Amino acid sequence: KLKNALILLLTATIWGVAFVAQSVGMDYVSPFTFNGVRSIIGGLVLIPVILVLDRKKKAEGKDYKAPGDRKTLILGGICCGVALCVASNFQQFGVMYTSVGKVGFITACYIVIVPIIGLFLKKKCSPFIWAAVVMALAGLYLLCITDGFSIGKGDFLVLICAFLFSLHILVIDYFSPKADGVKLSCIQFLVCGILSMIPALVLEHPQISSILTAWLPILYAGIMSCGVAYTLQIVGQKNVNPTVASLILSLESCISVLAGWVILGQKLSAKELLGCVIMFAAIILAQLPEKSSAK
Repeated sequence: KLKNALILLLTATIWGVAFVAQSVGMDYVSPFTFNGVRSIIGGLVLIPVILVLDRKKKAEGKDYKAPGDRKTLILGGICCGVALCVASNFQQFGVMYTSVGKVGFITACYIVIVPIIGLFLKKKCSPFIWAAVVMALAGLYLLCITDGFSIGKGDFLVLICAFLFSLHILVIDYFSPKADGVKLSCIQFLVCGILSMIPALVLEHPQISSILTAWLPILYAGIMSCGVAYTLQIVGQKNVNPTVASLILSLESCISVLAGWVILGQKLSAKELLGCVIMFAAIILAQLPEKSSAK
């Protein structure tokens, strides 16, 4: 369990540092181009993982090709890919106008937003969730709203991205029990990459030379954040309580602040840091399990 928890911590670290890669990548390429290339790389990196896992399942004699699976897998991959494309591009544009730490924390709002959207799908919310919503709003106020009671362009874009990532999670929640998780992720990355490259080619006219100049942040975001971290998450979540797993993974928001400070020298004010602390408390509160009334 300790080994798996450390694997999840490594996953959170990779994701937290990925915000820095996204920010640095903007110095060389435009948002759609960055997202398109990284997502396609992420999808391609997962292909060998799929082959290894399939071979392992065959060796164990498991029937992993159930009838109707392929249709559900492709439909799920496309739906997840479309949702991921819209959410990640809003985030990528937001990264251009705000700090890495803010992006990490505002994006993490999805942990609080998902249960609220669940209300409209007739899913119950625990009292913890409502307390978390109030705290998250207070944290967001301190983190984003300036003295002139206005919100920055980048913060607003990332806030929209948090809502879109919440929808993405609900789409995954619907399809993941019905299809292979790694294959679903592979298809969603490829769909996201192809869809992102369409506006990139039309609006941004990407140059191969600029993509090659940004090779390090693109490869980190593609291979490490998409391919490696996703695989580590699957491995790490085995035999770990889901609540504990989600708490460890939510540390990516804190790591994004540290990474932005250490690597890019981006500092947050005392007011913004207090907002981070309150938001992180809200994130933890939203993930606390509800006591079952009937055992």
